[in-house]
Amino acid sequence: MTKLILITGVSRGLGYALTEKFIQDGHKIIGCVRSPDGVEKLRHKFGTLHNFTAVDVADEAQVKAWAEEILKQYEPPDILINNAAIANHPAPLWEVPSEEFSQLIDINIKGVVHTIRYFVPAMIEKRRGIIINFSSGWGRSTSPLVAPYCASKWAIEGLTRALAQELPAGMAAIPLNPGIIHTQMLEICFGEEAANYTSPSQWALKAVSFILKLKPTDNGVPLTVPS
Repeated sequence: MTKLILITGVSRGLGYALTEKFIQDGHKIIGCVRSPDGVEKLRHKFGTLHNFTAVDVADEAQVKAWAEEILKQYEPPDILINNAAIANHPAPLWEVPSEEFSQLIDINIKGVVHTIRYFVPAMIEKRRGIIINFSSGWGRSTSPLVAPYCASKWAIEGLTRALAQELPAGMAAIPLNPGIIHTQMLEICFGEEAANYTSPSQWALKAVSFILKLKPTDNGVPLTVPS
């Protein structure tokens, strides 16, 4: 059965890998990226059957306008995946520039809330849909030099589990740890060691099937994509 899947941050990394695999499997994607150039590349790659828009999830007004336009054209998504996120450049917390910290919080936490605020009410009205907020191993443990990123992902864990308690029967909100994947974000944190980990495209082979099997009884359960 074809699913309508909304994903934030689809220009690279996990978002791109998921988009590619979901489309290969016959599903319809609604995605956002920050740059108009990214939109053009995605349209060229995947065609016009899918919907890609330039949206900065940290900007509430942009997310609101995007949601209004999408919900005019489509039913509410079957699956909403909050993937867009950034990592801080490794440094002791007191040395992380204030602007960098604020940008991370605006994207990693507020961006998730903005998407929920403007898409989830339509899903609730239909009393169906799965909301997946990407967490991290650093949303359940900590390491030095990445305190801002840890803080944001611990926030996603709590936010998602509380949201799960607010949803009607038939829906689910799930904090999902994707695992350790070789992305540009991992290169920021791990340097050359990032190359030792699974590529996004290989990861997506398992992640897509895992995500498609999620159901309302998984509501509020912190899960991890199998390695």
